[in-house]
Amino acid sequence: MAWMAWTWPTAAFFGVIALLLVTFTILALKFPETPRTGILRIETTRGDRLFITLLGSAFINLAWLGLVGTNQLYALIVCAIYAAAVFRWV
Repeated sequence: MAWMAWTWPTAAFFGVIALLLVTFTILALKFPETPRTGILRIETTRGDRLFITLLGSAFINLAWLGLVGTNQLYALIVCAIYAAAVFRWV
């Protein structure tokens, strides 16, 4: 059953997501926070901002593949800038 190509980049992607979830769980337990309101005018926590970042990064990468091509390193840089903006202002 080889329905998915498990390559090192695929494994690294899922490993990073798992590491982020564990890290944010530990942060939530160790340093509880109160929700804050940003430019979206909704209350968000660290977990909410992580979800918004992951969702937006998926769309950035899909748009990059469709419009630019397969050089995803630059898309990763755009995603890092997007993540910094989300965690700062959302």
